[in-house]
Amino acid sequence: MADSIRLAVIGVGNMGSAHAKCVGEGKVEGLVLSGLCDIQESRLNWCKETFPDVPRFSDWRELIASGCADAVLVAPPHPLHSEIAAEAMRAGLHVLSEKPADISVIRARGAVKAAQETGKTYAIMLNQRTNPLFQKARELVRTGALGELKRSVWIITNWYRTQAYYESSAWRATWAGEGGGVLLNQAPHNLDLWQWICGMPVSIRAQCDVARYHRIAVEDDATLFARYANGATGLFITSTGEYPGTNRLEISGTRGKLVLENGTMKLWRLARGEDEVRFASKESFAHIPCEEETILPEGEETAHRGILQNFANHLLHGDPLLSPGADGLNELAISNAAYLSAWTDGAEVPIPFDEEHFDRLLREKGAAEGRAVGLDAHDVKGEYSERWQVRW
Repeated sequence: MADSIRLAVIGVGNMGSAHAKCVGEGKVEGLVLSGLCDIQESRLNWCKETFPDVPRFSDWRELIASGCADAVLVAPPHPLHSEIAAEAMRAGLHVLSEKPADISVIRARGAVKAAQETGKTYAIMLNQRTNPLFQKARELVRTGALGELKRSVWIITNWYRTQAYYESSAWRATWAGEGGGVLLNQAPHNLDLWQWICGMPVSIRAQCDVARYHRIAVEDDATLFARYANGATGLFITSTGEYPGTNRLEISGTRGKLVLENGTMKLWRLARGEDEVRFASKESFAHIPCEEETILPEGEETAHRGILQNFANHLLHGDPLLSPGADGLNELAISNAAYLSAWTDGAEVPIPFDEEHFDRLLREKGAAEGRAVGLDAHDVKGEYSERWQVRW
């Protein structure tokens, strides 16, 4: 078995350049930077200056065919994610893709299908899954410590962005270039964690406000109402127009509740299940004994480097993937359903929904914008920004 994996990066923008430096500077055991690809000359110049000995390409197909890599990290604009991932796997390469998997579920299925057909590893950069508090919340919910799920409420409004951010690239905040707004760019991390912890809802209703705070073509504020198979409900509120914003997740069940906020978890455990007391008690206002504890994170949030290391460990040692590519379909299904609901006056949209119908409507919105999708105007930094970490 090889003791290292040759990894090439396709798309050397903000995220791609940071991943390239992380791997190129030896911060991920078992990964070696072996190729860099971008269509912009300025970025290729950055690659040459930063990694002069690493091969450079202006066409991702040429990189895939070159034989320089065992795996690729895919980080171009969203609509290219699954196409590049699928072709790379069919060419014999493993793939780690930036989120989201694509801009529609039906498009994203192409990469999942390629992984199934080729047996190649396909993973998604869902870096907030490395946060120990979210991992603990998943454990508590999935093992039944909270009993049967009743309700989840996530207020995640600390994704603040200025108008300058949206104007930094012509592909940002467009249906054709980005596939949506806050639900497709910032909140996929939280939508993923929401379903990773609580499970997938069976339907979504949504209000998605386009250009509420910014001069953009897509939503910068969204409120989602979810319903689960057991009758439980969920509320998800996100925005890029609030400051300082909030990051608060509350999950309640028949055996207690948990609240994640300010980098800590508060957990309440009932001595008896509320559903049992509800019908057994002779009191009108029964008091249920309850234990309360505060849980601090055990270990660090390894973020992007953690996903890269997990990807390497999976390929070299068989470790389970923390963020399998197929999981990328779930959060995308939630945001796609939210858009469908918003486009139909808040109608309840079942999951699964008509994926071809959604993709057609999305393409029509992109075509109606009537302008070419451009390139990033700013220089890359090759650093992980704190805004990509969990922020409380």
